[in-house]
Amino acid sequence: MTEPSSDSHKSMSAPEELITAEALGEQQQAAILAGALPYLRQYAGDTIVVKYGGHAMVEDGLAATFGRDVALLKQVGINPIIVHGGGPQINAVLKKLAIESQFIDGLRVTDQSVVEVIEMVLSGTVNKRVADLISRAGALAAGISGRDGRLIQARKLHHTRRVGEHAEDVDLGYVGTPETVDPRVLYALLGAGLIPVVAPVGAGPNGETYNINADTAAGAVAGAVKASRLLMLTDVPGVLDENGKRIEELSADDAKRLIREGHITGGMIPKVETCLKAVQAGAKAAVILDGRVPHTCLLELFTRAGPGTLIKAS
Repeated sequence: MTEPSSDSHKSMSAPEELITAEALGEQQQAAILAGALPYLRQYAGDTIVVKYGGHAMVEDGLAATFGRDVALLKQVGINPIIVHGGGPQINAVLKKLAIESQFIDGLRVTDQSVVEVIEMVLSGTVNKRVADLISRAGALAAGISGRDGRLIQARKLHHTRRVGEHAEDVDLGYVGTPETVDPRVLYALLGAGLIPVVAPVGAGPNGETYNINADTAAGAVAGAVKASRLLMLTDVPGVLDENGKRIEELSADDAKRLIREGHITGGMIPKVETCLKAVQAGAKAAVILDGRVPHTCLLELFTRAGPGTLIKAS
């Protein structure tokens, strides 16, 4: 294995099942560790922001693997920050409480009763579960929300939707977008040897709580801390071309052009735009990864092969 360039990102096929250490011989294990050395050196001391959600979060096997992988990152000298979602868990609690969910263009309409449930689920049950996954794997993780330490200052998200040939403004309630990120609480936790696990809710100017899309929150955090990488775990292999083949690497200019020309469509547009904003704000690069692939973060960071689409500054 050759010394990596800072943005090397070559093609690989996703493994269909988890290969355990016990399935490898001792020589193979040693070879893997030796091969990872150049990449361990490359990222030593760096901050990596991981957006955690999708299948990787709700499937027990993938969740346990994720916790161990994050603990490993900390053990080898990397500073991970985790920003998590929790849509399925929120839906389940709202259903139990007989609160009907309404979505407009994929965005949850969030009144006062809904935002209280969202904050309870994200900052409570889900946040502590993710932190516990990492802590049980041998690293110390601390769960916080974007409201703690005024980490994420949010403003109301103004959304416009198309109705036929007309456009109309829609009030989504307490749905917000990051306005500023003050990373001091993150630096304090990292300085104490802890891994921050962040729930994506923010504080409004008058102390109100805003529900923030987890992708958007992770991108804002990555830009604020000048992360070496933003790793966006999703349920897709990455950005696909017109033939359905994964695009391995995009410059910011190329990504904008593909959106403009209609090659990047649907739900992939906001994910790519989040990556672009993170890179423009100071993150070195962002990667859209398939969270259904076991050890996807390790594969991205410690091998020449990259399982997703890397987006970097032009």
